[in-house]
Amino acid sequence: MQYAKQTQEALDRLDQSLARLRNMIKRGDNVNALQFMEEGDLKEKFEELQNMITISSTGNMGARGVQNTGTF
Repeated sequence: MQYAKQTQEALDRLDQSLARLRNMIKRGDNVNALQFMEEGDLKEKFEELQNMITISSTGNMGARGVQNTGTF
């Protein structure tokens, strides 16, 4: 369950960053919005979540947290 909690927290942080990006775009602050996506907080939050998913898939566990059963 710890993985699910950590993943949800990472998704929440990504969602908050997306809301900030939306506000920048809505204000017409496109230069800062691009920087936010390419180098800033949004990129960091996305990479954090992506790393969590990558690390979880390198183990011997399947998508539902059970050991891979191979071909049926």
